[in-house]
Amino acid sequence: MATATSSSCSEKVPAAISVSDGTFDPVTENISPWPTQGPASYFPSIEKKYGRTIAEWQAIILDNPSAKHMELVQLLKSEYTMGHGHANALVAWTLAGNRA
Repeated sequence: MATATSSSCSEKVPAAISVSDGTFDPVTENISPWPTQGPASYFPSIEKKYGRTIAEWQAIILDNPSAKHMELVQLLKSEYTMGHGHANALVAWTLAGNRA
């Protein structure tokens, strides 16, 4: 199996896998590009539930550069009615320097 390693995580993700009738494409096969463990494992449900991409949420977080972690969590909870776990995962992942 061919794999590719993301620069923001050490988890290997499948690259296109050859099958008898062509290639397997993770995008068209609806496979999440996010890791299955850690804060980013929440991202597929965050995008689905709140209707914004992770990049859009990160832009909101990064628009408040002087805010501390818990202040950003509270912002997402109060302004966007996001749950605590989802808000915490987004803030932690973003402040760790990861980008969507």
